[in-house]
Amino acid sequence: MDLKFRVFATISKPVHEVFEAVADPAQLSQYFTTGGARGRLEEGATVTWDFHDFPGAFPVYVGEVVPDERIVLEWKANEPGADGPDYNTTVTMSFRPVDGDPARTLVEIAEEGWHETEAGLQASYGNCMGWSQMLAALKVWIEHGINLREGMYK
Repeated sequence: MDLKFRVFATISKPVHEVFEAVADPAQLSQYFTTGGARGRLEEGATVTWDFHDFPGAFPVYVGEVVPDERIVLEWKANEPGADGPDYNTTVTMSFRPVDGDPARTLVEIAEEGWHETEAGLQASYGNCMGWSQMLAALKVWIEHGINLREGMYK
């Protein structure tokens, strides 16, 4: 069993605007990282993200950035109560115009690398839910200026 998933959403904004809404910590903090993001998503950087539902800032390692196309991150697998040493999973975010329409962007987020255990499976489900929420929050933030996560985890 290979524990991985892919979620996606179409956002009615140009690729560059959508990419920047993810890469720029000031924007990411407005709709996703409810406790704040520190550091721009740039290749080789280690940034921190904080969430009210998972308090305490934690590191996110930026492995690859292709502007307006792809961001590859690594972060600690969240396996509460799991035995064994800590390990990272890999998150790949892809951005591309929808059917050649420069005003619409398809964002795909894939995550992989969990240990093939019950704890790994449960952790993957939690992250799948989180990335689905992120895409929904990104869409309504960038299209309508609404923060879906406001007050959700306080």
